[in-house]
Amino acid sequence: MDAITLLRQGPVVPVIVVDDPAIAVDMAHALVAGGIRVLEVTLRTKGALAAIRRMRDEVPDAIVGAGTLRTRAQVEACVDAGAQFGISPGLTPELAAAARAANLTFLPGIATPSEAMRAEDEGFSVLKLFPAEAVGGAKLLKSLSGPLPNLRFCPTGGIDLARAHDYLALPNVLAVGGSWLTPSDALAARDWGRITELARAASQIAPSK
Repeated sequence: MDAITLLRQGPVVPVIVVDDPAIAVDMAHALVAGGIRVLEVTLRTKGALAAIRRMRDEVPDAIVGAGTLRTRAQVEACVDAGAQFGISPGLTPELAAAARAANLTFLPGIATPSEAMRAEDEGFSVLKLFPAEAVGGAKLLKSLSGPLPNLRFCPTGGIDLARAHDYLALPNVLAVGGSWLTPSDALAARDWGRITELARAASQIAPSK
């Protein structure tokens, strides 16, 4: 699945930080029940790779990927765990080469026009704007659409349900990433009904382009 097809599965990609792989399957089922299928598990915890593996094995309707990829070793580890896509906060030549070698659907992070141009030179035309709100947000993406018309984006960082509407109205935005769908208190309480409600609200924001 290429990056455009991936992001057209829904308007929001939850940015998931999960410490306990044992809750990953129930969490994934709750998100899918609310209409959110593309799930990014960040490699910020020791249990992240195990969570990816369990979600892949036990939640067939989910499309599970790894976020916060920074090194070749992490790319290889997430592929071994079954990740179907990868997302990074930035891009280095080594990381680009690793993603290509693994044949991994990959969204590199960028924050400036020059970084976006370098990512395109590396062969990536679907990018993550990060940290979106801190670097200019929807106004920056609107400005980039003229000089960089071939690029599409999944902005992430500081986006909530209210801000998502502004981003998704832009023609060069395919989806947004956000952590509000899996709040830490809901995960700790195993409040799967709340997570399904948040996912349902997010899935109905706007159709993906």
